[in-house]
Amino acid sequence: MAQWCQLQMLDSKYLEQVDQLYDDSFPMDIRQYLSRWIESIDWDTVAVQDSLATIRFHDLLAQLDDQHSRFALESNFLQQHNFRKIKRNLQDRFQEDPVTMAMIISRNLKEEQKIVACAKEAEQEGEGTVSAMVVEKQKLDNKVKELKDKVQFLDQMLKNLEDLQDEYDFKMNTLKNQNELNGMSAKELEKEKFNTARMCIELKQKRHDVVSFLSELLNLTQSLIQDLINEELPEWKQRQQIACIGGPPNACVDQLQNWFTAVAESLQQVRQHLNKMLELEQKFTYENDPISQKKSHLENRALDLLKNLLSSSLVVERQPCMPTHPQRPLVLKTGVQFTVKLRFLVKLHEFNYQLKVKAVFDKDVTEKKGFRKFNILGTNTKVMNMEESNGSLAAEFRHLQLKEQKLAGNRTNEGPLIVTEELHSLSFESELHLNQSGSPGLHIKVEAMAMPLVVISNVCQLPSGWASILWYNMLTTEPKNLKFFLSPPSAKWSQLSEVLSWQFSSVTKRGLNQEQLNMLADKLLGAKAQRNPDGTIPWTKFCKQSANEKSFPFWLWIEGILDLIKRHLLSLWNDGCIMGFISKEREKALLSDKCPGTFLLRFSESSKEGAITFTWIEHDVHDKPVYHSVEPYTKKELSAVSLPDIIRTYKVMAVENIPENPLRFLYPDIHKDKAFGKYYPKPSETQEPMDTDVQEIRGYMKTELISVSEVPPSRLQDNMMPMSPDDYKVLERYVSPRDIDAVMSSEFQDEN
Repeated sequence: MAQWCQLQMLDSKYLEQVDQLYDDSFPMDIRQYLSRWIESIDWDTVAVQDSLATIRFHDLLAQLDDQHSRFALESNFLQQHNFRKIKRNLQDRFQEDPVTMAMIISRNLKEEQKIVACAKEAEQEGEGTVSAMVVEKQKLDNKVKELKDKVQFLDQMLKNLEDLQDEYDFKMNTLKNQNELNGMSAKELEKEKFNTARMCIELKQKRHDVVSFLSELLNLTQSLIQDLINEELPEWKQRQQIACIGGPPNACVDQLQNWFTAVAESLQQVRQHLNKMLELEQKFTYENDPISQKKSHLENRALDLLKNLLSSSLVVERQPCMPTHPQRPLVLKTGVQFTVKLRFLVKLHEFNYQLKVKAVFDKDVTEKKGFRKFNILGTNTKVMNMEESNGSLAAEFRHLQLKEQKLAGNRTNEGPLIVTEELHSLSFESELHLNQSGSPGLHIKVEAMAMPLVVISNVCQLPSGWASILWYNMLTTEPKNLKFFLSPPSAKWSQLSEVLSWQFSSVTKRGLNQEQLNMLADKLLGAKAQRNPDGTIPWTKFCKQSANEKSFPFWLWIEGILDLIKRHLLSLWNDGCIMGFISKEREKALLSDKCPGTFLLRFSESSKEGAITFTWIEHDVHDKPVYHSVEPYTKKELSAVSLPDIIRTYKVMAVENIPENPLRFLYPDIHKDKAFGKYYPKPSETQEPMDTDVQEIRGYMKTELISVSEVPPSRLQDNMMPMSPDDYKVLERYVSPRDIDAVMSSEFQDEN
């Protein structure tokens, strides 16, 4: 199995290690789309030969051009843009030094091998089951290879049988022609008849052997098809469910296609061999001939197996998704185009353009009062054809929309579920008509169904709709359970904690650690129950707000923080600067033994829209710890000033109105300039003294944006200090470096 496929099947903790191998110098996009080509090259050799490295570098650029062309055919504008940028960056970095590129690829491939080996070792030690999965896939590979070998052996058996039968026919015809036997003695004639009779016995035995072997071959095929349809295909669909809600990327549909195709090819060859057996039967038959007795049964069995395989071969490769929200599949908005991609897992050229697929919405939904109904707008039929990129048989719907049917009368308050809990189905139907000379024609109905969808009418419903998708795919694998939210089951904390972490790791480079998850468990389960992985959380606790509750739903709080991170804190979160989810009690415990000025960053628990604050420690005159927290910063404040800049310029007006920055060390003991220095605004180039004098003569001085809080002596031990635009005024002044103390003593925010 390809190394990249093995990696994608690993647990998330190993995938995070893979993620660390790739950055802007060599993006993971290249590894993903050019994986076969990359693994076909001996990069160790390339890395020590300048001329070969140059050739491979230009080969890589050509591969990128080919992939860009495929994106152009698919009208994938975003990936076209990304690959143009990737190519330019590679040229800038490695045009003059292609050996370095080869060394990077060689190193990454070796590190990937170590990660796979580590996963296998962990499984052997009982720490995981990933390696067992790899072993099972290898067994299936071996089983498919065994099937192919048996089909080839059957082909050779039939050729030998045909040769023997032709020789037997010749001898029999010779014996019947007395004229050609005139020169033979009686003894020689008797010997010839004996040899012919023995040949007849041998021929009958070979016929029996062929039929028996073919029966065993079909038994193996049946077992293999059961493995594919009942185990591998559901497992792949389950991995796709996990990938849709932020989990590890769905692994190896190509591998699944290879297995399905290999079995289908073998069955097609078997049907051809059965036609050959019919020819042999017509030339020579006898009483109790096994071919005559079992040929019809074998034909029907081979045809049934092929039908069974093909009828399960249509899958939804990419679930319905709005291009505007690629990380939130299965939530569709009325009037907004969405895309969905199908693949036929049997890749045979004779099936090209044979399958015309039609999209159908809510096909099996029975009439239910209050449930909304929708029509599909756009081109809802597509013909499947071979893709140039990988030769797979696929069809992509790019311009579908949903429009709600307007019902007569007023439907308010009639439905049993709110809009974001209504689940809908999108299915795809087709018929395959294929005739094969000498064999019964194939007329097979094929169908595939997307995972259940949520249809919203306003973008503000997207967070709640996504919560429904998370809950459904976390707790069930049933594709048609559209009544799920009439009585939604509770989730175990062990399940939900993993899904919550995925929400962060899918849009950033960092998921949630155990400390952060413990705090979230406290909120949902209570402090006493938070370490119980079997503690259950009802759907209403996760995403609903009781009528008598003033607080907002847990999920909407998480959603606000995710949006805050994506918009304003992504780099800080990825670098691990933000502790994020931590209770006030735990915060004090962590800071209690730290030196004054140590601070940490955490998310506010009182802001639905997402906000971040920082808390630092000081000591009073009795050397007792005093904790100070600022009023949280929301998207509005962070749009005006970045958080690193706020930390850099933050001032507290203490005794004698002397502004001081109390923030010294990011927890546990990292100097703030080391932690945030790379995010500070770059200082302008140092000017000559004469230039500075000229600027001052003209009346211009350097501008600096600073944040100031006044702390009267009576408030030194208070826990909350005012800050930031809206809650504090950000002072923007022309401040002379020579007189900053004087300016700051007269320009500050009055707390009252």
